[in-house]
Amino acid sequence: MAIFKHPKSPYWQIEFSIDGHTVRGTSKTKSKKEAEAIERQWREQAKKDAADKKRTGNGPLTLSIAAGRYFTEVAEDQPSARDTYRALERLIKFFGGETRMDAISDPQVISYVATRKKDRRYGKKTFADKRPMTTVSAATINREVATLKRLFMRARRSWKIILPDEPNWRELKLKEAKERVRELQEHEELRFELAARPDYWPWLEFARLTGLRLSETLVRWDEVNFSTAKITTIGKGGKTVTAEISEEVRELLLSLKGQHPEYVFTYLAKRTVKRTEKVRGQRYPLTTAGCSTEWQRMMKRSGITDLRIHDLRHDFATKLLRETGNLKLVSQALNHSDVSVTARYAHVTDNEVRAAMDRVAKARKKPRNLEQEAA
Repeated sequence: MAIFKHPKSPYWQIEFSIDGHTVRGTSKTKSKKEAEAIERQWREQAKKDAADKKRTGNGPLTLSIAAGRYFTEVAEDQPSARDTYRALERLIKFFGGETRMDAISDPQVISYVATRKKDRRYGKKTFADKRPMTTVSAATINREVATLKRLFMRARRSWKIILPDEPNWRELKLKEAKERVRELQEHEELRFELAARPDYWPWLEFARLTGLRLSETLVRWDEVNFSTAKITTIGKGGKTVTAEISEEVRELLLSLKGQHPEYVFTYLAKRTVKRTEKVRGQRYPLTTAGCSTEWQRMMKRSGITDLRIHDLRHDFATKLLRETGNLKLVSQALNHSDVSVTARYAHVTDNEVRAAMDRVAKARKKPRNLEQEAA
């Protein structure tokens, strides 16, 4: 049996077997000629799949299988695991979990990007104040497409699966808006401090003093080495990052000793919750989700607008560069792999550059004035 008509469907049905594996489905066409052409395509693909399975021991790789394997083998233990999981969920929802990886090429990814560009952030139509919600940023879409790219790379390099129509990732990347550098202004400092919960304040102060990313600030005591005056933890992309323990950081850390045996930063449970086994008055480790939620509440209490948790890192870098004028030093403090990444903060020294130019100009004019006086 190859193609046949089912009494309950207007379309031609397809069914055949290759090496003991049965392939069946609807052609979605009422034309017998078209159905026969589709059946031939399916049969050729089935033969190729059977040959690949004999060669590699793997059957057709679907998006769902690839996502599951990648998350378990690579992403699960990374600080960005939650973001990766969400990106994989979104990709599966759009493409379909049963979609074969070798069926995803440029047109499919272009369609994904076009759809995401129209989506609103957080899936909401408006902000709390009824303003229209902004659309998903190019940076967010690029990160999601980069997650799909990593699945292809893993399949090719580690699973030895050939995907001949891999998308042209470079051409698919959207142009991102230049990242802004937001600094906590002097008039915001007091409001920032007054709005912070006392049990969250040590973490906020630590973030401001070290410039570490959110996930990197949630350190454990075994990552703190007072002897070498360094904190070593896992950062973005699973890379090892370090932070120097300055005198202020040392005093802050020592004040937290004894609050928790494993984690440095904790919060006091405000109520007992049986479902999560939290007990009122007990301390529990801060989490990225908890910090993000408390940050939103803190911003509402303070009245400060357009300030993100990540801006504490910008604030640290901006002030450090202004104090030292040393871009390489700031790059090292931020754990940047290349000083060019740190160049976004170079605007901080603009005033100093202008002042130096004025001094040079004055120095050049002075001899001429003296000559005129002598004449």
